Amino acid sequence: MRFSRLSETNSTVWLIMLAALITLGIQTSEANGQTPSQDPQQKREAPSLSLPEERAPAAVAGESNLYCAGYIRYEPFPKTPQIVGAEQEQERRIFATGDVVYINGGRSQGIREGQQFGIVRPSGSLSGLHQQKKGSLGVYVQELGRLKIIAVNEQTSVGEILSSCEEVLLGDLLAEVPHRTSPIERPDVPIDRFQNPSGKPTGRLMLAKDKRELVTRGDIVFVDLGAEDNLKVGEYLTVYRKVGNGNIVTVHNEEISPGTMHGFQSQQFRGGEFSINATRAKETSEGVFNGRPITTTEIRHRRPPLPRKIVAEIAILNVQNRTATGIVTRVAQEVRTGDFVEIQ
Repeated sequence: MRFSRLSETNSTVWLIMLAALITLGIQTSEANGQTPSQDPQQKREAPSLSLPEERAPAAVAGESNLYCAGYIRYEPFPKTPQIVGAEQEQERRIFATGDVVYINGGRSQGIREGQQFGIVRPSGSLSGLHQQKKGSLGVYVQELGRLKIIAVNEQTSVGEILSSCEEVLLGDLLAEVPHRTSPIERPDVPIDRFQNPSGKPTGRLMLAKDKRELVTRGDIVFVDLGAEDNLKVGEYLTVYRKVGNGNIVTVHNEEISPGTMHGFQSQQFRGGEFSINATRAKETSEGVFNGRPITTTEIRHRRPPLPRKIVAEIAILNVQNRTATGIVTRVAQEVRTGDFVEIQ
């Protein structure tokens, strides 16, 4: 009887120990991130790495610069519809986005509902000091915005201004909406300020938008190079000027020394034939300094041709017959109307 109870006791102990071992195994598996049903040999899935998408090259000009820059038109302006009235003309003389205007052309002139036009304003013939070409370059044309025809009659039509770059006035003309694309931005690296001439056609930066005389990156400019010079949209121009020229203020950088009757000696303390006010003296063929100073003007007159001063770069947005419209993309220093340009 005692033996039977002892056997039952041992069996109970073994069951308790087995249950404890099973419980310990489950806890260990959970601590290791596994469930009891998981295969211990099963490997975890490797994490995936998502790389950022490569950024597409940026354009040098947005829609505003592409379609509001203006241009210089050499060919005579064709007969074109004109804005002759506006819905609110009794209250205002200038109009902008959202305003309704009236046009002196309709169904008989081929205008149809839904058609879009650019709004332009010829501002007069271009001629001036800075142009390098001879003869007329054309008429400067402002691009003011865009409108859509919303109603058409036989001789008139109604348009709504979709976008405006500047104020629209009665008398402004309608023109076809051009299709333009922007050149791609070049890597943002410093300009090579000492690059040699390309040997391609050169011209002048004649005019800048908004009547600016000093321009910088992002400004719209006009040059007297065009289709007749084989210039194309998307090409780049180097902006440069001759060394010593083109500054806003003229400075005569001459050396100044007191005038005396005997050379370089001081007027007050004449200790000899030399003074601390002296500049470099000219040497004679016999190796004697004769006291005559060498001036900046003399050095400039005798020196060989020097590298030009490169100040900026222009990307071409629109090419006409004798001229082109561009945008300044990179600058090394101030740029001004009158600077030279060269096709790269």
